[in-house]
Amino acid sequence: MPTSPDDVESTLRALASDRRLLILEWLKRPKAHFRPQVDGDLVKDGVCAVLIAEKLGVSQPTVSEHLKILAQAGLVTTKRVKQWTFYKRDEAQIARLKTAIIEKV
Repeated sequence: MPTSPDDVESTLRALASDRRLLILEWLKRPKAHFRPQVDGDLVKDGVCAVLIAEKLGVSQPTVSEHLKILAQAGLVTTKRVKQWTFYKRDEAQIARLKTAIIEKV
């Protein structure tokens, strides 16, 4: 949860990428942006990194780095199902970030 100015600034740095912003936008409505998955529900479990890489048009290692940055910033949560990692937005953290930005600015 961003509470200090440093936390807000580091989270904003995580958002300073068109690709990461796109990922967050797509994860807002996963059924509208991703094809069905074999394992895991797009809404309940999140979206598999493979599908995110496919839609973004990048390699698995590239999308993994973007997702790692978003996860470290607390903007997405991860869930393991079998050998897959699923990602979904952390709406509570995003709401706290919005509040922190408003208070800071």
